[in-house]
Amino acid sequence: MLVMTTSHDLHRIQKRIQSLQRQLVQLGPLRPGCLSLQYRDPKEKKRPYYQLSYTYQMKSRTEYIPPNLVPQIQQEVAEYKRYRKLHQQWIQLSIELSRLKIKQWKQTRPSA
Repeated sequence: MLVMTTSHDLHRIQKRIQSLQRQLVQLGPLRPGCLSLQYRDPKEKKRPYYQLSYTYQMKSRTEYIPPNLVPQIQQEVAEYKRYRKLHQQWIQLSIELSRLKIKQWKQTRPSA
């Protein structure tokens, strides 16, 4: 009876992984980082500008973003956050799937 439950769980997890994979394929352009509004004169909050700060290949980077590109960059940063969330869920499910396969293998193995 436990083997059937494990088989059902395996199938359920595989379906969830397939759903995550479909969602990942649908992602648009993405960028890591944090987009923030800064001021050249912070005391008086004058002369604002946007900057994107991120780390890539173990190097910290900062890029200035023109105001007309802010909506695009915001979308790319949001897509990256969505990618990270989906990626983490996929890894978690893959670990769970692997553990269940091992459990199922142990249950079906003839005892010595």
